[in-house]
Amino acid sequence: MTQPNTTDPYLLLWFEAPLQSWGADSKFGRRDTLKFPTKSGVLGLVCSALGAGGEQTELLARFASLDMQVISYRKTKPNGQKRDKEPLLRDFQMVGSGYDEKDPWQNLLIPKKADGSKPNGAGTKMTYRYYLQDAVFAVALQVPTDLTESIAQALQNPNWDIYLGRKNCIPTELVFQGQCDDFDSVSNQAWLLAKQKNLIEDFRVLQGEIEGDEHLTLNDVPIQFGEHKKYRDRQVTVLYIQEEAVDG
Repeated sequence: MTQPNTTDPYLLLWFEAPLQSWGADSKFGRRDTLKFPTKSGVLGLVCSALGAGGEQTELLARFASLDMQVISYRKTKPNGQKRDKEPLLRDFQMVGSGYDEKDPWQNLLIPKKADGSKPNGAGTKMTYRYYLQDAVFAVALQVPTDLTESIAQALQNPNWDIYLGRKNCIPTELVFQGQCDDFDSVSNQAWLLAKQKNLIEDFRVLQGEIEGDEHLTLNDVPIQFGEHKKYRDRQVTVLYIQEEAVDG
């Protein structure tokens, strides 16, 4: 496996929750999710933990070329084999419905046109939002050496709420699980945690275009947060793990 040419350490982040959602190319009416965490979503979580709002262009620039890799796990059956993956959950919502436009505060919640004028009809918009169910991921996030301690502390005592893609996706396990010198060490530490939980590895998402089962180009490297978000592309390789029973 090709490692980045840097000595910056890795943090092991553990994402486990009933629901997760990691959008990469969603429109207002349909909010899809990838099958694994995005770099933009992970760095958004880090910024929330740090209490870092606004554009954060300088902070994000320091992460742009650093590594991020994901290991996906699946729950096991009594015989140690993988359980079937839970289907995507589709949540249907009516945005802007039931508000009194004569009330100045409620009127702010009714969708408007780009110029601020009233839309045709009641202004209600239908949206479909998709979620991963019972997903578990280990995320190996490479961080600048001088920020390692502050980020680790923030993840354990976040300034703002942290969540797994959307605000209703609350983690059910501690997100911060340790610091390592390289990805192989992260992988070993994650394996130990997964074994305790009777989880089996399902697939990996490796940064870069290397030999694997699936190659994707994601527009998920954040350059600027805030009101006017900006991103650049990242190539990743998905490697599916051949099924085998959990030891002991």
